[in-house]
Amino acid sequence: MNTTRTLTFQWTGWSLGISIVVVLVTAAYCYAAWRRSGYQRTFGLLELLRLLLVIFAAVMFNQPEYIEEFLPDEKPSVVVLWDDSRSMETRDVKNAGQSGDALTTRRDAIAPLTESAAWHKLHERIDVVLQPFSTPESSGSNLYQPLNDVMEKQTNLLGVVFASDGDWNEGPPPVQAATRMRLKEVPIFAVPVGSSIPLPDVELLSLDAPTFGVAGKSVRIPFSINSSLPRDHVATVTMRTSDGEELQKEVNVKAMGRTSDWIIWKPEKIGDYQLTVNVPTHHDESLTDNNELSAPISIREEKLRVLVVESYPRWEYRYLRNALSRDPGVEVSCLLFHPGLSKVGGGNRDYIKEFPDGLDELSKYDVVFLGDVGLDDGQLTVEQCRLLKGLVEHQASGLVFMPGFYGRQFSLLETELDALYPVVLDEAQPGGWGSRTPSHFELTELGRRSLLTKLADTREDNIEVWSGLPGFQWHAPVLRARAGTDVLSVHESETNKNGRVPLLVTRTYGAGKVLFMGTDGAWRWRKGVEDKYHYRFWGQVVRWMAYQRNMAKGESMRLYYSPDQPQIDQTVMFNANVMEKSGEPLTKGDVVARITSPSGKLETVRFVSAGDEWGAFAGRFTTAEPGQHEMVLSCKQTGTTLETSFFVQGVANERAGRPARPEVLDELARVTRGKVIAAGKIDDVMNSLAALPDPPASVRRVQLWSHPIPAACLIALFGVFWVGRKAAGLI
Repeated sequence: MNTTRTLTFQWTGWSLGISIVVVLVTAAYCYAAWRRSGYQRTFGLLELLRLLLVIFAAVMFNQPEYIEEFLPDEKPSVVVLWDDSRSMETRDVKNAGQSGDALTTRRDAIAPLTESAAWHKLHERIDVVLQPFSTPESSGSNLYQPLNDVMEKQTNLLGVVFASDGDWNEGPPPVQAATRMRLKEVPIFAVPVGSSIPLPDVELLSLDAPTFGVAGKSVRIPFSINSSLPRDHVATVTMRTSDGEELQKEVNVKAMGRTSDWIIWKPEKIGDYQLTVNVPTHHDESLTDNNELSAPISIREEKLRVLVVESYPRWEYRYLRNALSRDPGVEVSCLLFHPGLSKVGGGNRDYIKEFPDGLDELSKYDVVFLGDVGLDDGQLTVEQCRLLKGLVEHQASGLVFMPGFYGRQFSLLETELDALYPVVLDEAQPGGWGSRTPSHFELTELGRRSLLTKLADTREDNIEVWSGLPGFQWHAPVLRARAGTDVLSVHESETNKNGRVPLLVTRTYGAGKVLFMGTDGAWRWRKGVEDKYHYRFWGQVVRWMAYQRNMAKGESMRLYYSPDQPQIDQTVMFNANVMEKSGEPLTKGDVVARITSPSGKLETVRFVSAGDEWGAFAGRFTTAEPGQHEMVLSCKQTGTTLETSFFVQGVANERAGRPARPEVLDELARVTRGKVIAAGKIDDVMNSLAALPDPPASVRRVQLWSHPIPAACLIALFGVFWVGRKAAGLI
């Protein structure tokens, strides 16, 4: 490093003239004062000090600056940054060396810029550094980071050549790094590559298979197709299972948009399956490697535990009990209070004699149905209502409210269950509303899409089934649905000042789900069709409410997470219930999850205890890769572990076939006062770099006129002058 040092003044003609006049006048005055003193030595020294003070002030008045210039000994450098991400594999660049419509990949189009021999003309004056960024294995493209790293690592930077398609999906906006380069006068020579017009393509965008299903029960496998073709077309989508089963469905794929549909699959055997969905290649599409996706699913033979609590054995209760007891996947327990009678329960083996005692007994139930019961007549207690609330909130169980015309549900609103109730009831009409003529359900738009109300395979058939179901002649006194709830069905004609009366309402509370059924006439759905719709509906209710709770469970640990079908870059909320060896919930402990991503990256998630009586622990994890993630949950205090897995839906952010974004590179060049140069014109890049002047020297300026040290010296001289005059008797 060569260093030169100079002293300069920011003077003008007026400031210099004034300074000279002031110094000359002061010199004349000092001489006259010394002569009057008889040329005494003490007075002479004082007047000389006075003159020095004025000269010092005159020099500072002309703004002196001490300047150091640092010139580097090595040659200036140019960094060639080239994009090596997966999007550069897109074949959409016109090849100048071939005739016809031959296209080449974006990576091949910038290949001449990535070879060291191509820059030999600049080697005498400039050091050229070739540096790729965002490898094909990367999950995304970060254009900000390479530009920022160049600014940090290169000390004698002349310019940057930046070759990319501009498709960035990670990190801060690259223009922020360009702004820093503008301040340091480092231009960017942008080399955009690729077409900004989407290629004709049909892409299977997502396959949202559920985490698990139940043997013998139909499973809906949703998928989404994205098309950039100019016309609609019909495609036969095929789904294959790992055991060789194949299902097909014709889908009308919309032009220049997204199409969502699903395939219904009924697995017969338990086990772990791999589902593969394929969209046939269209003859006009350019990309054929994104038409297939796979996802895992676990098929189980579940034994869901359901508790039904009722007062009188009304018809709704009797048929509900029959539907649940005949379901091979459900183990039902019934509790009848029989108001007015001394005994509790019934004669069937499904009945229990009393409400489950303690947390360890109650926590075994996945779903609880509360019929026309309340706090009166020796039924539920305030403590039992508190336990039911905790079961839903902390252990992801489901709770179904099924009120009756006795109106006992109003007493539940005086307990902690009030926070769970999805609707507001009319206290002026505790017995509800009855009618001579049957009324019917009417699905809302949300209800038409819900799996809970799906009684037919297609949406049109489902609406027809619901409109044709036998009617009911009583409904609960509902005023409106509460905020944060989902209304799936309303009364076909009954209204109040809040609109249609809600009849089927759901909500999420804590980790669990709540359902409100506003009539007691669902048992009538069996008319003429027997169990076809009645059993299907309540079976779907139980499995929907218990789904999250049964994602993964062991003898003393249970894990569930939300959302159950996480996407890339989405935060997954994990909830775990941990029990001690005695069966009691663990109130405090060290619960840790180790998650292994598809690439082999290992991350640790530490769960935080809620510190309550439910053994609830919570943690969070942000997904970064699609695919199967293996997870091991462990507790130090109990010494138990739970091994499970979850699947992250979607495809990587960085993929081939996406349109180029040349406007991003245009902005980088404009901000830094560089240029945009076509990929095939490497000579233009050379000439532009050769025309750049050497980087300016690093300059360090010290403004002496405003620096604290000269100011301190001036003050010190004034102090000496004042002390001298004091000593000479002049003050």
